[in-house]
Amino acid sequence: MTSDEEKKSIFLSAGDDLSPTVSHYGSAASASQNFELVKCYDEIVEGKRHSWTTHLRLLRKLGEGGQGVVYLTERRGADKFTLPVALKVFSPERYPTIKEYEEDMARMAAVASKVARIQHEKVLQVENFLDQDQIRMMVMEWVEGFDLRRLLTPKMFGIVKQRVSERRWNHINDVLVTSGPVQPRFKAGAAVAVVRDCLEALAAMHRVGIVHGDVKPSNIMLKRSGHAKLIDIGAAFEMTKPPVRRTCTPVYAAIEVLEGEQNTPQSDLASLGYVTLELLAGRPLFPDARGLGSLLKAKHSLINELHLILPEEVYCNDLLVSFCRGLINPERKKRFHSAEAADFLEEGAAAFHRQLIKSDLASQYENDIRIWVEELIEMAAKDSEMDSD
Repeated sequence: MTSDEEKKSIFLSAGDDLSPTVSHYGSAASASQNFELVKCYDEIVEGKRHSWTTHLRLLRKLGEGGQGVVYLTERRGADKFTLPVALKVFSPERYPTIKEYEEDMARMAAVASKVARIQHEKVLQVENFLDQDQIRMMVMEWVEGFDLRRLLTPKMFGIVKQRVSERRWNHINDVLVTSGPVQPRFKAGAAVAVVRDCLEALAAMHRVGIVHGDVKPSNIMLKRSGHAKLIDIGAAFEMTKPPVRRTCTPVYAAIEVLEGEQNTPQSDLASLGYVTLELLAGRPLFPDARGLGSLLKAKHSLINELHLILPEEVYCNDLLVSFCRGLINPERKKRFHSAEAADFLEEGAAAFHRQLIKSDLASQYENDIRIWVEELIEMAAKDSEMDSD
């Protein structure tokens, strides 16, 4: 049989059914000679349970907090396959006993399992929950980009100014971010674009009964794609099973959480509201608060002091101010009743973006943010190369 005839025989052997995948090269006979390998294949596909070792190599620390440490990690597979992932190692230090640590980790595993099933591009993807020597670890997707806390530093803003052209710098200031009284200030359209991504993420979590519990700038990443992603589910919990041990960041926590009441979806909205105001104002919201009582007083009065915090170009927009008030209202029942409502109701975030479009003031925010983040990633890579040299 000639070479051309051998190739044709592969397709002829398939008969009338051409839906299965077949090889264009080799012969049908040569594909069935690896009997031992075929036997291993059959055992795998017919087996019910399998186990194998996962190789994880810790590369560098990404962050550290009260719950533990997060590392950029390389996961290795067969045939030199590698994948960057984030690995969170949960510390037992804050737990009085091993039993309390393991009980909380079991709760965390249940939450992680639910979050893993959401599969929403704005929600952190959880890939596994591991146990080594009783220490729990969570494997998550690695998000390439920058969290808002880092982006809100004057140092980061200054680096951009030094590295881009005057024309590019002016565009960034007109569309994305500009100088604020204390820290960089997001322009209204860009800020609301980021917040809408976060509302999508919260809506997806709330629909499956999960409260995030710790929405703050350092838990919001701007990705290379130009989207925002809500990360770090260490404080998240199932609404039907609230934890005994609560975790929050007081400056961004809702009033009712600080007062000892239950954390709810509306509490997540309040936290996002504080983040929104900080983005728009270019300054911390509660710099003078000292202690819990002082912080609570400042949060109760915040809704009536927006004219003192927001720049005139923001405060003059009634729709945007109404949206912010709907997020941070001290009375939980007066806030938006859901993340979807905060986005799509008449006074929601989507309405503000439509207003910008009608006024010919809108931008392709997703694309503008994508280009900006890519520039920052390239700058960071060059700085890293210089440091290594």
